[in-house]
Amino acid sequence: MPVTDEAIEKIKAMIVSGELRPGSKLPREPDLAERLGLSRSSLREAVRALALIRVLDVRQGDGTYVTSLEPELLVDALAFAVDLQQDDTVLPFLEVRRILEPAAAAMAARVMPEEDIAALGELLDRLDDDTSPESLIENDMEFHRRLAAGSGNAVLCSLIEGLSAPTARARLWRGRIEEGAVARAWQQHRAIHEAVAARQPELAQAWATVHVGEVEQWLRGTLGATATEPD
Repeated sequence: MPVTDEAIEKIKAMIVSGELRPGSKLPREPDLAERLGLSRSSLREAVRALALIRVLDVRQGDGTYVTSLEPELLVDALAFAVDLQQDDTVLPFLEVRRILEPAAAAMAARVMPEEDIAALGELLDRLDDDTSPESLIENDMEFHRRLAAGSGNAVLCSLIEGLSAPTARARLWRGRIEEGAVARAWQQHRAIHEAVAARQPELAQAWATVHVGEVEQWLRGTLGATATEPD
């Protein structure tokens, strides 16, 4: 394998084995390069790559440390990659959201604290029939972020938040061109919230599936129609 990839794998092995733990400092560059049988340049490239995906933290004048390795930190790399996607590649992300978000809604119905459920309802109360698509999307993203956090699973929450950017663009597009889409999305949020507040996991999961699935179905039809339009 390329020498940089080899260096990355060797550092990863040190972390996986527990030799390097979250927050621990890496040995000095020349010492580590000699120990791993690597050139200092390939080790430096590996450290740079691992810093980009938030596995390592390079502190000028102090050294290089393993980060906390918390899920929300590591998923930042996924969020960065997702942000680069174009609208015509958003469908796979919606498919993943359709799997993850209903599960998060069901979990939230079981464990979300009462005060957080109340705050979720207050968030929805900020909207009315005259809400613009832009304001709805801002409210929508916050709703889904809080709902995912209510699942109590940091990994699931981070994955859903990381997938939000391209799907938010699709929802905004829909809100601008499809009559009634804004009001319908708000009503679905209400239904999800009511199911969570009533501690009904199956119902919360069902409404979340409808909510995300409806956007996915609309986008499939829209992209399909665009692809078949004559030049």
